[in-house]
Amino acid sequence: MAAEGANGKRTVLIVDDDPEIRFFVQAVAKTAGFGAATASNGPEALKYAEKKAPNLIFLDVMMPAIEDGLKTYAAFRQGFPGLPVVMLSAIAKKTFFHSIKMLNPQNPASLPEPDAYLEKPPEAVQLEEVMRHLL
Repeated sequence: MAAEGANGKRTVLIVDDDPEIRFFVQAVAKTAGFGAATASNGPEALKYAEKKAPNLIFLDVMMPAIEDGLKTYAAFRQGFPGLPVVMLSAIAKKTFFHSIKMLNPQNPASLPEPDAYLEKPPEAVQLEEVMRHLL
């Protein structure tokens, strides 16, 4: 896990098992003037967030552990209610929303939607616009 942002910069946490995606989003964040941190899985991301309090999360849905992205999303929404979360995934937005509803079928509205959803591969301009909008 790499972190920056000690100089008072707002920090973006990028959670993805693909090192190329982490590098790309981190480069966009740095170029836009934000601090950046990376994590390759959900547990690592949650540990980072508990210690460093990032200002924005970019979270992949499909990571090695089954449902890692979905469970991590739910954990961020429940444990860090005001923290903006952007889903960044190769799966279609509609599929993601269906999966979120299945996490709690008795009360599908209990888990709020992400602040944004970007399908891979994202454009650098898209990423920067979302960062600036949410930060």
